[in-house]
Amino acid sequence: KLTPGQAMYHFISGYTAKVAGTERGITEPVPNFSACFGAAFLPLHPTRYAELLQEKMETHGSNAWLVNTGWAGGMYGVGERMSIKTTRSCINGILDGSAAEADYVQDSAFGFDIPVSLSGVDPDLLNPRNAWMDKDEYDSTAKKLSGMFVKNFEKYDSPISQFGPKV
Repeated sequence: KLTPGQAMYHFISGYTAKVAGTERGITEPVPNFSACFGAAFLPLHPTRYAELLQEKMETHGSNAWLVNTGWAGGMYGVGERMSIKTTRSCINGILDGSAAEADYVQDSAFGFDIPVSLSGVDPDLLNPRNAWMDKDEYDSTAKKLSGMFVKNFEKYDSPISQFGPKV
């Protein structure tokens, strides 16, 4: 679950990964940042769209969530893609309100809240660190990824950076 500030940060970051099967020439996941998930099509500065997102969230009392539809359980070649069934269960929990009512733990790398349990979801998949057998490898990978977020966000020179990971 994201705070409005975190939602702005992650929306501006526009993080995804290019993966084999969806991108020509890709054999393993490659991190990719595209402001607001569509940088090439933005006539205004990305922070303006983030401000609009925050305004809409406040006006309508909306929550924002990050749902891992990508990799879990280890690095590429060790872990596996999140199943459609697990993804649907996460989305169902968001839509029926049970995710908002859940107990949370805070992600140590990014600072957002992670539900401890959701119906139909293995609790270890909710917190990515729990799904990795090698916790040191997870910590190293999370630190590397959070550093990539911070580096990517430097170009915006915005106070919204305070809602990103602390490296």
